Parts: sequence; structure tokens; C-alpha cells
Amino acid sequence: MSEREPEQIGPGCGEDAAPYVLGALGEDERAAFLVHLDSCAICRDEVTALEGVVAVLPAAVAQLSAPPELKGRVMATVRSEAALRGTGQRAAGRTRAPIRRTGRRGILFPAGALTAAVLAVVLIVSGGSGGGTRVIRAQVAVPRAEVSLTLSGGHAELNLARMPPAPPNHVYEVWVKRGGAPQPTDALFTVTSAGSATVGVPGSLSGVKQILVTAEPAGGSRAPTATPVIVADLS
Repeated sequence: MSEREPEQIGPGCGEDAAPYVLGALGEDERAAFLVHLDSCAICRDEVTALEGVVAVLPAAVAQLSAPPELKGRVMATVRSEAALRGTGQRAAGRTRAPIRRTGRRGILFPAGALTAAVLAVVLIVSGGSGGGTRVIRAQVAVPRAEVSLTLSGGHAELNLARMPPAPPNHVYEVWVKRGGAPQPTDALFTVTSAGSATVGVPGSLSGVKQILVTAEPAGGSRAPTATPVIVADLS
């Protein structure tokens, strides 16, 4: 907020900042809040701060599905906490709610509103797509290695940790099994020196019961030549 611009705390000031940033206001409420922003430096600062949180959160948290009713309860908490804060501000005149300073110069925002907003953003990022995300721990025939399979929106991704490299002149190959013999994919990969890798599983998952990984000669194989070292059951 500019040092030249006086703080303006009017009735309801700050109540709608988080719902506005999260897209939870109705059309009339949003229009009224935009008018309010023109004359309220405090709300503009709070909106700016919360927009920064919303922008970085999707990359900072794992995306998991959340039931719609839980999202509704958290949004109710956002509004309720903001309303309580507004009541306290009006009763105290120019006394501000407790604030927390971000790393960005000059931006201040109430700690309670940020907490509720972050919770709401987690739900919106997690459950907004409707598809949800499922994580399966795969069976690994290698001591200490860990592999998980992430399913989201009809796509699958293998995440490997502490996996040893394939034998010399070999690569890891991903297979899908619907029924009968495993079918090859064009996913051939190696792991880093730390044994990690992230590999997308090509193609549709329709009817797939298992995703397998074997060590195959360089260039891959049309049929497995070795026992799978990774098995992920989708059923």
C-alpha cells in the first residue's frame, strides 16, 4: 500500500478479498467488490498478496481429489473468518487485524484470511477438475527402491526413487497388460545417478490391469525378455 494513501476501513472491508481471488463471489458480489477496490488500498493490498499465493500453490502441493461438500465448508470458513475480522475492525475504529508480512516489499495481509484462503485454494486446485488423482504404490523387485504410479485424468505416470540402473546395454521398458501377454509401449528410460526417474505411460489406460517395467536390450523389445522389476496393479 502506498504511504501517501490513507488506510480506508469501511463496513465489510476485507470480507470478500479471499472469495474474490478464489472466484467464489457471485456476479453482483464481484461487481460490488470491484467498485470497493477502487477506493480501498487495504483490500487492494490483500488481493495482491492472495493472488501471489494462488499463483504458486498449484506447483507447491500434490494434487488430490476432494469432495465438493468439503470445498463448500472451507469456502464458508473463508467468508465467516473475514466477516468476523471485519466486525472487529469496525468495533476498533482504525485498529487493524493481526498482519503477516510476505517477502514482497510493502505487502501486508491478515494472517487468518491467508490461512483460510490457502485451505480453499488447496481444495480448488485438488478437486476443481472433477477427475481426481489416485496414487498406487507399485511392487518393486529391488531392495530399497520405491516406485509409485500416479493416475490422473486418464493418464499415468511412474515415479521412481533409489532404482538401480539397468544392466549394461539395457534400458527400462514400460509395458501395459489388459489381458493375456503384456503389450509394449514406446516408453524406454534410464534413471539418474540417484536412481530417480519420472516416466509417463503412453496411450489410453482403458482396460489396463497392470503396468509393468522390465530391463530390455537397448532399443527395447516387442515382448518381455526378463521378469518385471516393477508391477503396478490398477485394479
